Amino acid sequence: MSQHAPRAMQQDLRRIIWIASFPKSGNTWLRTFLAKVLVPDNVEIDINSLRRFTTADVRQDFFDRASGRNPFVAEDFDDWLRTRQKALALIAASKPGMHFVKTHSRLEAIGKLPLIPPRVTAGALYVLRNPFDVAQSYARHLGLDLDRTIEMMMNPKALNASDTRIFEVIGRWDEHIDTWLKPPGLMRHVMRYEDMHADPHGTFTTLLSFMKADVPAERVARALEETSFDALKSQEEKTGFIERPGHMKAFFAKGRAGSWREELTPAQIARLRKAFLPAIERWYPEMVEETAEAARA
Repeated sequence: MSQHAPRAMQQDLRRIIWIASFPKSGNTWLRTFLAKVLVPDNVEIDINSLRRFTTADVRQDFFDRASGRNPFVAEDFDDWLRTRQKALALIAASKPGMHFVKTHSRLEAIGKLPLIPPRVTAGALYVLRNPFDVAQSYARHLGLDLDRTIEMMMNPKALNASDTRIFEVIGRWDEHIDTWLKPPGLMRHVMRYEDMHADPHGTFTTLLSFMKADVPAERVARALEETSFDALKSQEEKTGFIERPGHMKAFFAKGRAGSWREELTPAQIARLRKAFLPAIERWYPEMVEETAEAARA
């Protein structure tokens, strides 16, 4: 066990503001905007230096320190889950004050161990995206076909894992949303990817108001310009992106809402709609009739 773990476990560690989402829902965009708008002007931040502003709950180095193994390779799922508790405490203690941590994990407990421990949690920013657009973007990210990806989105036991078996407990698209948005008592702000596209200024200004962040209007405008899809895509083309999976030609591929209309078949639309209709009706009521018609086409 790391010598640092016991001390970290004893502190008041309610410092993490989770940037949470189902995969391919706008997490990277939100992190980049927050970095641009909150980091001082004399600190240069781009897509490859985001870890200077925020971190992630799957960071190998924190698991190494928490376990005392270099590298940490989980013996099994339970070993990972136990080590995660210590790794998250180290992340929370890694710097003073509140800080942002990316996660694709569900907010739930497995046995007696929470995936998102209240003892390190100050609040959450949750980004959701309609399942039809998630499917085609997630398929590219995973290097799988759409039908296999849709199966994963419908699987309540779906996991991602690194080579060292650091897991992400993701599950179904609709249940992922419910685990984060239904529990009482969590200070949280919810954003839809589609609204981030349709009205970036209004959506991100509302976010900053929730955070009680007093940011000059010109700084917000500059951050929005520097984190537009075209700007991020241009950065990736020039410098690459360390978070891009090796099989992907580009992480920032399309960056728009509604591309499912060209990419999904009627049968695929029907499968997603049938699986997730109650959540679609709640979070995307404007899509209910359109997807019904598209499924019959």
